[in-house]
Amino acid sequence: MRRSGHIVRQVLDAVKEVVTPGVTTMELERVAEARIKDLGAKPAFKGYYDYPCVLCTSINNEIVHGIPSERRVLKAGDIVSIDTGVVLDGYYGDAAITVPVGSEVTSELQKLLEVTRESLYRGIEAARIGNTVGDVGAAVQKVVEANGFSVVREFVGHGIGTKLHEEPQVPNYGTPGSGPKLRDGMVLAIEPMVNVGRSETRVLADNWTAVTKDGTHSAHFEHTVAVTKNGPVILTE
Repeated sequence: MRRSGHIVRQVLDAVKEVVTPGVTTMELERVAEARIKDLGAKPAFKGYYDYPCVLCTSINNEIVHGIPSERRVLKAGDIVSIDTGVVLDGYYGDAAITVPVGSEVTSELQKLLEVTRESLYRGIEAARIGNTVGDVGAAVQKVVEANGFSVVREFVGHGIGTKLHEEPQVPNYGTPGSGPKLRDGMVLAIEPMVNVGRSETRVLADNWTAVTKDGTHSAHFEHTVAVTKNGPVILTE
């Protein structure tokens, strides 16, 4: 899983390099697909419930599962979430980043990115043997809400291993001490999705793209994390 996670990181790094105003999300898709192939892995998303691409590219008010398209052109001031997964020798890795397009992102959006990333690392810090899934969610929620943003509730993190999505579900909110206990060797995909406005979501007519109900912007960061005797180990760095 460390090897598959390392490939995911290299793919995200390659895609991030080409995020500039004027680029289409399908161009990002092509970069990712080529990189996954070069690194000897298989894409985890393409064909999963008939999903058509190796990336999810979600812009501005899109939370997750945006489908790459030749018609979606990135503009200066946008933010774009890039989410991908691979499978290598039967084991999965999954991670996401949200990046600004150009250098003209508003201070509010800059703060949204920083807070969402910070909430991910607080959640990871709580992924320790003897803690619970509720401890992870509560750690994420505390950071997000202290900064005046809201946590998406309809979409959650998940266990990961020989399948892309495994038990347990890992919400980005919760009560400390509640939910399944974390044990040595568990691997979780922890992935805060954070909105500027309210937490409610809706899914577009393509049956994939989830957007904020109130039209405000959303950010998404994700790591695959192993729970070990030495504390949490991030497999997608």
